[in-house]
Amino acid sequence: MPKQKKGQKRIITLYIVIRFLITLVMVRNIMIKDYNNVFMCVLSLLLLFIPTIIDKRFNIKLPSVLESIIVLFIFASQILGEIQEFYLRVPHWDTMLHTLNGFIMGAIGFAMIDILNQSPRLHFNMSPVFVAFVGFCFSMTIGVLWEFFEYFMDINTLSDMQKDTLVPLISSVSLNPEIKNTSLAIKDITKTVIYGTINNVETAYQIDGGYLDIGITDTMKDLIVNCIGALSFSVAGTFYVMGRGKFAKNFIPVMKTQEEIEHSEATEDENTD
Repeated sequence: MPKQKKGQKRIITLYIVIRFLITLVMVRNIMIKDYNNVFMCVLSLLLLFIPTIIDKRFNIKLPSVLESIIVLFIFASQILGEIQEFYLRVPHWDTMLHTLNGFIMGAIGFAMIDILNQSPRLHFNMSPVFVAFVGFCFSMTIGVLWEFFEYFMDINTLSDMQKDTLVPLISSVSLNPEIKNTSLAIKDITKTVIYGTINNVETAYQIDGGYLDIGITDTMKDLIVNCIGALSFSVAGTFYVMGRGKFAKNFIPVMKTQEEIEHSEATEDENTD
């Protein structure tokens, strides 16, 4: 069996397994009437159509490795991360996914420019380093936009997408009693007490272990690991364009040839008939 057909067979098997698992999770949440998680399952099933849409609508061929990673990423972030609470239960789960996201977005941004660079109509003759730089910037832009989304969701829906972190030290000019631009540091924080209302009841809520930073640490950590992922692919992509490495080829989408487009259309017609 040709290598390409083996790859396609594995992708089809992966789709079947992932969709089956998502359906099981969805049925379970319907039974316990957790409709928020049901929505997450439906969203995940819809997101799994993204590679197919890219292939059919834009005639862009995704490498089997990249397509597999995208499918597993959707499952790991939405089903395992959100519904099964891996973000809370598994150490560094969020960090791993944000690093991977930076890598994937770097590959996609790289491919967008590389495709334009190879087009006879839009040929710019850009250097490999510049193409890699644009891919890096694209990945970082997506990462920043995602953090914007998390922030606005937390503000408007009182969710906690920007996971809070307990820190033992804070330093702020707002704490300076002399109202000067000199920060006052509070070290070795063991607990904080918050006065407010919980379920419309005035409450003094004690937090043990430090000060709750309300998402600052999580946001910066996500952007840093996103940067690491994007930079890693940019380096690999640069060597690939220069003809010195094949690793990046497994992650870079490419335009279909006219022969591949005609073959796909013929296959669809046969399946329709």
